[in-house]
Amino acid sequence: MNNQTRRTSCTGPAGPIECAIDEPVTALRGVAVIAHPHPLFGGTMDNKVVQTLVRALRQLGYRCVRFNFRGVGQTAGSHDGGPGERDDMLTVIRALHQDDPMVSALPLVLAGFSFGAYVTTLAAEALPAEHKAERLLLVGPSTQRATPAAVPPDTLVIHGETDEVVPLSATLDWARPQNLPVIVMPGVGHFFHGQLTLLRDLILRCWHR
Repeated sequence: MNNQTRRTSCTGPAGPIECAIDEPVTALRGVAVIAHPHPLFGGTMDNKVVQTLVRALRQLGYRCVRFNFRGVGQTAGSHDGGPGERDDMLTVIRALHQDDPMVSALPLVLAGFSFGAYVTTLAAEALPAEHKAERLLLVGPSTQRATPAAVPPDTLVIHGETDEVVPLSATLDWARPQNLPVIVMPGVGHFFHGQLTLLRDLILRCWHR
């Protein structure tokens, strides 16, 4: 990500979980844990959309923690289709609280791209009441082959109009029963090719609305 990125690990249910931590560029206001796209299709914590989420959240004042799901990079285990990856994300969140008691007093943001956005909803639903996330950020969420959990009404959902992996219609079908707004980026596909700066700027503009 940058030369200040700190590489670390924590012990998860399937073994070590590889993590990367980036400090905010402004005063610390919270912690964000960010999940990457589908491992079986090349998704890792270094995915360019994930890194774009990190850039936006760092500018908003969040310490950003990325991690590799089980079976990716230096993280032990093998792909589990969602439940195991949810447990990986929950483990990372718990490790943050254990390593730095100050974190427990900071707002928590959970974010994810594609499969990672799906896992983010599962993790958010499973968090105990005392550690519930302040807000969720879901980009191109996987809503066709998987069913994300219901999310709070202030969740920021961004989807490309011409997404060739997860049709916009699938995400609207998931969002509609929740009366959940979805921000649509016109003419943009699943991987936001050539539109990453616009994605970052959109997150920055919409975060405090």
